[in-house]
Amino acid sequence: MGKYDEIYRRSIEDPNGFWAEAAEDVQWVKKWDKVLDDSNKPFYRWFVGGELNTCYNALDYHVENGRADQVALIYDSPVTGTIKKFTYREMLDLVSRFAGVLAGKGVGKGDTVIIYMPMIPEAVIAMLACARLGAIHSVVFGGFAANELAIRINDAKPKLIISASCGLEGLTKVIDYKPLLDKAIELAESKPEGCIIKQRPQVKAALGANDYDWDELMAAATPAGCTTVAATDPLYILYTSGTTGIPKGVVRDNGGHAVALKWSMRYIYNVEPGDVYWAASDVGWVVGHSYIVYAPLFLGCTTILYEGKPVGTPDAGAFWRVIAEHGVKVLFTAPTAFRAIKKEDPNGEFFKKYDLSNFQALFLAGERLDPDTYHWASDLLHKPVIDHWWQTETGWPIAANCMGIEQFPIKPGSPTKAVPGYNVKILDNDGNELPPDTEGIVTIKLPLPPGCLPTLWQQDERFVESYVSMFPGYYFTGDGGYIDSEGYIYIMGRVDDVINVAGHRLSTGGMEEIVATHPDVAECAVLGVADNLKGQVPVGFFVLKAGVTKDPDEIAAELVQMVRDQIGAVACFRQAIAVKRLPKTRSGKILRGTMRKIADNEEYRIPSTIDDPTILDEITEAVEKLGYGKARS
Repeated sequence: MGKYDEIYRRSIEDPNGFWAEAAEDVQWVKKWDKVLDDSNKPFYRWFVGGELNTCYNALDYHVENGRADQVALIYDSPVTGTIKKFTYREMLDLVSRFAGVLAGKGVGKGDTVIIYMPMIPEAVIAMLACARLGAIHSVVFGGFAANELAIRINDAKPKLIISASCGLEGLTKVIDYKPLLDKAIELAESKPEGCIIKQRPQVKAALGANDYDWDELMAAATPAGCTTVAATDPLYILYTSGTTGIPKGVVRDNGGHAVALKWSMRYIYNVEPGDVYWAASDVGWVVGHSYIVYAPLFLGCTTILYEGKPVGTPDAGAFWRVIAEHGVKVLFTAPTAFRAIKKEDPNGEFFKKYDLSNFQALFLAGERLDPDTYHWASDLLHKPVIDHWWQTETGWPIAANCMGIEQFPIKPGSPTKAVPGYNVKILDNDGNELPPDTEGIVTIKLPLPPGCLPTLWQQDERFVESYVSMFPGYYFTGDGGYIDSEGYIYIMGRVDDVINVAGHRLSTGGMEEIVATHPDVAECAVLGVADNLKGQVPVGFFVLKAGVTKDPDEIAAELVQMVRDQIGAVACFRQAIAVKRLPKTRSGKILRGTMRKIADNEEYRIPSTIDDPTILDEITEAVEKLGYGKARS
């Protein structure tokens, strides 16, 4: 039995012992009475009776134990030409003072605070200051539409909102936040008592009667100490992206969150205290919470807050520059970022300009990593390229090649094996466990490990309905896939991305994998479109790599033939079309559901998470060329 097998087996067979041992690495005010409380299934609670403070574990502990002068946070902003470094001592001073600001405005344990900010150090400071006071933060991606922000204000009912005067998109676009914030408060039924605004040089926001200037408050602030909270008390609420109506507010507790994330840094990402770790994401998403802010600081790493893009700020060498300049050991980003780099610089010319000798591994998550992008990155870097899979709800990886335990051979298309703590099972529609290499519904046998959502914010019934009612005793991931005979997990896409073509269940994810291998294709999406005869038929959309001069229609015909050769005529994949861009969320997920509604000529809402709404006009035009959408009606 290998090291991974031994650790994994223990995590499943003896979760109490396994996680009690992991929890010894966290600083507790009071140890737990019970590791796992399963007395109220399916609402499992970890480390019941334990007390701690999340901010203490992230900052104070390191200042008290020899890391005061180590850099905690590097703010790297190519959009403003700024690089600024903060030691653990400096971060503790800023966070303590801002916690004092919040306390002075009446914020205390159990109160909620919305943070609506760009990728600036103040966003991290605000999150940690809330944690310091035992207040519950909810970060909403800066620049979200006013109506979507209003929905979240109504659900979270914040005492205060913390924001900035503007955000920056790329090198030229400035987004004025204050009018969006004011409109959201006007629309919301629940009104905050005030707003704290960080004025940025690019835009000076006009402050109203209940608005306060961040810098003025900080200048007069009295530092606040750590408030002890229960392990089961909420740390934050994070609303799932793309929601309509009342959003799902994923809740994260303090205790299990600290234990799981600190454990993951060593055993999944193979980093140690003092290492430089970079998650190229945004604090508005779960990756930003878990792996920009909390996990690296729990372990005593240096974390990077990057205000920029993988391309265009200023070029496709942006990521290589950051890695080389700051000595990054591990980068975690989304496959879409690497597809963007591949599209702009297919031969890796920018990569050759930088010294990446300290760089050890690239981790990718957020969307399925297509094998073509994996091979491109692997051939370029000559370092491990690790696909791993998790969700907003879990807060940390479900499946990964756990580099700090035992490195397995990589199988392109698979995020490798289940992470210790996650008992992943493949079920059929009737809840029966399926044998290896048989595609079905990916589930996790309860209880979920520490760090995962215990429930939804003030919506216990919706938690049950959304996640555990379909297969009692199991968490429903919403993904389809299979586990092979060696225990490797394959995620083939959301369950609703499995289409039914003339009675045959086919994965659009499998078709995308084939399309993505074409040498001229940078990225692609395959959707199931309604068809009167066959129920659904797959349609492909592809973006060409920079510099490709070949006729797009010729490439489309080649893609159709490739799918026919590798899946067969049963796939009915007969149409593909080149588009300039694919519509995505700001976190890089392709909006396949919205594209499908356009093709089926159904009503749709422009998702609040969309990166650029104008792309939908291009998709509408493309589907009409193929005879779908309005053209079909």
